Amino acid sequence: MSLTERNRSMPQPWVMPDEGQPHRRTWMAFGADERVWTAELLPRIREDVARIARTVARFEPVSMLVRPEEFDLARALAGPEVALVPAEMDDLWLRDSGPVFVGGEGAMAAVDFNFNAWGDKQEYREDAQLAGLVAERTGAELLATELVLEGGGIEVDGAGTAIVTESCVLNDNRNPGWQREDVEAELARLLGISKVIWLPGIAGYDVTDGHTDFYARFAGPGVVVAGREDDVGCYDYDVTRRHLAILQDSADARGGPLRVEVIPGPARVRDEFARDEFAAGYMNFYVCNGGVVAPEFGDPEADAFAEATLARVFPGRQVVQIDIDAVAAGGGGIHCTTQQEPA
Repeated sequence: MSLTERNRSMPQPWVMPDEGQPHRRTWMAFGADERVWTAELLPRIREDVARIARTVARFEPVSMLVRPEEFDLARALAGPEVALVPAEMDDLWLRDSGPVFVGGEGAMAAVDFNFNAWGDKQEYREDAQLAGLVAERTGAELLATELVLEGGGIEVDGAGTAIVTESCVLNDNRNPGWQREDVEAELARLLGISKVIWLPGIAGYDVTDGHTDFYARFAGPGVVVAGREDDVGCYDYDVTRRHLAILQDSADARGGPLRVEVIPGPARVRDEFARDEFAAGYMNFYVCNGGVVAPEFGDPEADAFAEATLARVFPGRQVVQIDIDAVAAGGGGIHCTTQQEPA
């Protein structure tokens, strides 16, 4: 029996909820250290991660993994509202290294998608254990798979639809030999996905090889927020337009068309951390209980447009924009640092 046939023959009790559904808590990792981050960025990245944690903690509980020797530093920066959990780790990107939570039949489970540092791009021995550690702390059953996938590489609407980038999940540095139908079958089994919208993405330009959460996000069934790069000299200029065309021509799992809301990236960012790998886009926001935590980049017009759009597509939630320039200078964003535990 082939992998696809085996997966399709298995029961499918699990569903990955939309990020906007209620959370029990948010998980984060205070994981930056000198093995990965430059001396210039290290203190600022820690401040940014703590700022994200404090902001999310205004809306829901936050548990942050912390190396024991950094406990006092994390407490000083994150404040008393963030629960600190001792753990060893390699880096801070818990969206990718942590588990993906699913629910079904009154139970909760956590999928370990075999984190391999985006195709062996950095050390990940400790990070590869974090999915199991977080699952154990939450009491969730740990689900195994042969598929290698990061949490930032998939976006779901909670009603059977997923958006995935080929440049990430079909990359030989994750899943050599896998085809679209193999991935779709495994996502159906583990996450309750019945429709996958494939975006091409673009490999080799950033460490993630083009994660979905930098391109397109669901604001609920039938509604997608998508980024557009307007700098004609940027490698993402053409690919974001291809993504918009695909999304505008796609239907969701229910057969309905997608309403696509476009948010262009900023025309400029603050000078201090501006560099080629700076992740200057608004898609990497995080939806939490009653709120949306989003970046601002010092471009008043673009920042205001992003805030207004997010407020419109997430009615009833407070949109809070914060400075995460050091995180962006490392190629990441707010969503990359967080992982929701559903209620």
